[in-house]
Amino acid sequence: MKKVLIANRGEIARRIIRTCQAQGVATVAIYSDADKDMPFVREADEAVHIGPPPVPHSYLNVEAILAAAKSCQADAIHPGYGLLSENEAFTRRVTEEGIVFIGPTPEVIGQMGDKLTARRIMQKAGVPVVPGGDTPLDNADEAANMAASIGYPVMLKASAGGGGIGMQICQSEEELRQAFQSARGRAKAYFGNDAMYVEKYVDRPHHIEVQIAGDQTGHVIHLLERECSIQRRHQKVLEESPSPFLDEATRNALCDAAVLAGKAVGYTGVGTVEFIVDSQMNFYFLEMNTRLQVEHPVTEEMIGLDLVAMQLEIAQGQPLSISQEDVRAKRHAIELRVYAEDPVSFLPSPGTISLYQAPVMEHVRIDDGVETGTKVTPFYDPMIAKVIASGATRDEAILRAREAMQQFLITGIKTNIPFLQEVLEDDRFIAGEYTTWFIQERKPKSTI
Repeated sequence: MKKVLIANRGEIARRIIRTCQAQGVATVAIYSDADKDMPFVREADEAVHIGPPPVPHSYLNVEAILAAAKSCQADAIHPGYGLLSENEAFTRRVTEEGIVFIGPTPEVIGQMGDKLTARRIMQKAGVPVVPGGDTPLDNADEAANMAASIGYPVMLKASAGGGGIGMQICQSEEELRQAFQSARGRAKAYFGNDAMYVEKYVDRPHHIEVQIAGDQTGHVIHLLERECSIQRRHQKVLEESPSPFLDEATRNALCDAAVLAGKAVGYTGVGTVEFIVDSQMNFYFLEMNTRLQVEHPVTEEMIGLDLVAMQLEIAQGQPLSISQEDVRAKRHAIELRVYAEDPVSFLPSPGTISLYQAPVMEHVRIDDGVETGTKVTPFYDPMIAKVIASGATRDEAILRAREAMQQFLITGIKTNIPFLQEVLEDDRFIAGEYTTWFIQERKPKSTI
């Protein structure tokens, strides 16, 4: 592998560039009109303009991306996360063009991209799944019958969904019937697939995911878990590893189940198996993300590995360079996502960053995509940086994260830094006793 085109933007493009350059692999950035002055464009060895700001005309423009790869003679494409990273058709086109896709096969992406198919595969493999249906529901009557058989409350979900879109908690048949058509419409609009299903709603669970890696010989290992329960609108805001909630027996069972899931689909590359865990330590498969996760630095800092380097090795047919016995938690790590958004309403706050000054501290890693003068546009996700603090203990990591957030200075736009500071001071967070309802149930301070 000599040259990698990065089919993404912002902080994840910069992060991939760093590893590629460290390994002597040339990089190609693609960019829209809105991103022409972004740091990732300058830092790549080459950069190709692919279109106007809207993502359908740039970062989702498959033909433009493939043309850029061929014009630069890139022999591989790294999709990052989001955008086309879990698009089966894109992956297939890449491989048909004789270009290496740094990720799993199109077949695995397709299977895991459909939640109903994924449920059936996991059930067959012996991985616990949330009680519910395994076939698409054609109408509200079928949904009501399924809900009655498993008991309320239930979660109405889009089979092709992601990011919380097409999901709704229903406490009664009346709520389910009212929600069915609107949820189905959103699924059709966002994913081009209106298939819906119903599963039992697990109240106030922990959202815990397990990092896995699989090579082309069929060897799959886990890289321990991440606690991802602090979320707003089903989007993660803070992650940490190891989870302060799990006991050792549940941790081992959860990680073993993730490896089982990876082997069930013949997973190659770096991926994530997501679970929900109830208050009694019962866990259930939620979904598999067939890509690098936003929160992958938490695992990197906790274990001491470079997951992008691992992706490159696997994509070139190399066997995993570590065994399961080598995997252990060396430190505790916490990641905070800094967004250009109002810290109270969580609404995006586009504008020009008049001053950007990230903290420089030992054991604090900053993965960012902006600088002073960067224009945060409404075209893309408003996340501008990730702060990853680590320590020998969880308490040490929390203290370091607090200091880092105090030192972070961003002016010209609103950010969620005040909110993140409150989270780090919250008694429930400090005790490690928080669930996915943390944000809804918190009591904001007057400081924001």
